[in-house]
Amino acid sequence: TKHICGNKSLYFWICIHLDTPIAIENSSQVQINCLEFYGVSPITRSMNNIVLGKARQFIESIPHSRKMGMRVVEIGDGKAVVEMPYDPALIGDPVTKVLHGGAVSALMDTASGAAVVSHHAAGVGTATLGLRIDYMRPATPGQAITASAECYHVTRTVAFVRATACDADMDRPVATATGTFTVPTALK
Repeated sequence: TKHICGNKSLYFWICIHLDTPIAIENSSQVQINCLEFYGVSPITRSMNNIVLGKARQFIESIPHSRKMGMRVVEIGDGKAVVEMPYDPALIGDPVTKVLHGGAVSALMDTASGAAVVSHHAAGVGTATLGLRIDYMRPATPGQAITASAECYHVTRTVAFVRATACDADMDRPVATATGTFTVPTALK
């Protein structure tokens, strides 16, 4: 199927049923921007479980998120919790077996974008404008990483997010982040 979203032609097929996998062939930001074409209306305060489930399934279908094993634990009202299991393929230091910082960064970016699209004032589309990450300590080898993100302020064009990534030691974050994300003006 061919669909047009903005200036981009997209070729892919998609099924909205919650129990059916989604196959997508394009960039993740364009996927999120085009979510509204496929039955997931702008996320509002009155989100029901079906819409949340569809948003969760869609976010989990983003190719890099799926490849890294990310899964949405919680999403709604401008907040998202996304978990990434420990995977030896993501090791950054073969001696210590610590996950690569880029994997933690991708997790925090994904959780932050999910928080934005679940905010009632932000709509369904977003792209990362800026993401500052402060690494506090290495993640413990063998443990999953969980990123919690909150979209705490939305203007006409920009959403602001705070995020924290932790392993099993929730009192000592692996990393913290602040970010800015686009808000589609067409929805305003």
